[in-house]
Amino acid sequence: MSKNEQFQKLHQSDELLVLGNAWDLPSARVLEKAGFKAIGTTSWGIAASMGYTDGEEIDFDLQLAVIGRIVDHVNVPVTADIESGYGHSDEAIVSNVLKVAHLGASGINIEDSLKGETGLKQLTEQCQLLSKIRGALDSNGFEDFFINARIDAYLLNINPLHETQARLKAYVESGASGIFVPGLKDEAETKLIASCTSAPLNVMAHSDLADFDKLRELGVRRLSLGGALYRKAAALLEQCALEMLESRSTSVLFE
Repeated sequence: MSKNEQFQKLHQSDELLVLGNAWDLPSARVLEKAGFKAIGTTSWGIAASMGYTDGEEIDFDLQLAVIGRIVDHVNVPVTADIESGYGHSDEAIVSNVLKVAHLGASGINIEDSLKGETGLKQLTEQCQLLSKIRGALDSNGFEDFFINARIDAYLLNINPLHETQARLKAYVESGASGIFVPGLKDEAETKLIASCTSAPLNVMAHSDLADFDKLRELGVRRLSLGGALYRKAAALLEQCALEMLESRSTSVLFE
């Protein structure tokens, strides 16, 4: 079974697929060793680790380099967060998706936020893009490549429930393999959204929706950590550094 087939099958399991979101090869290796069955890159974490802010400020070639390093050195499927595609035209975005597929990744996240401004792309425009991506992947031998269509209505608080319900159906009809709704945290709305589609629902980790078993009961099939693990690691680094200087001792490193 190929990694792409493995990744597809993980979404069909009765168990919640929990993605370990990595920002470099060392973090990916740690997550794989811990037992995560798939790795997702975090655009936020990759950008932050290189001194950039999120929002496609980093050059796409740098993203590709990190994705490629991870794909080449882990044995589990890898899906790449490419934000809104790092391109100013559908053709450029499709080309970038194919670059990710040719690296050996098993999927992407692609979001519907407007690039460089607040708001959502027009529904018809995003559907056209998804259709072009699916068509290009299929014609290049990547029929089992997973397109995770991200809906940012909850993150941006733009009529979130209605907008999400409308978009998820249209996105699946346009070729999306799964639906990603970051910012979704209400249990009743999560269950409702999951019931609206047969495509796997992906949510982002949140303190109000943290329990794996509960999420699966609500109909969620995939959980992403986003940049949370990177922020946790960075906070621990800062805490250790401060404790060393305040205690005038390196003992904190060996506790």
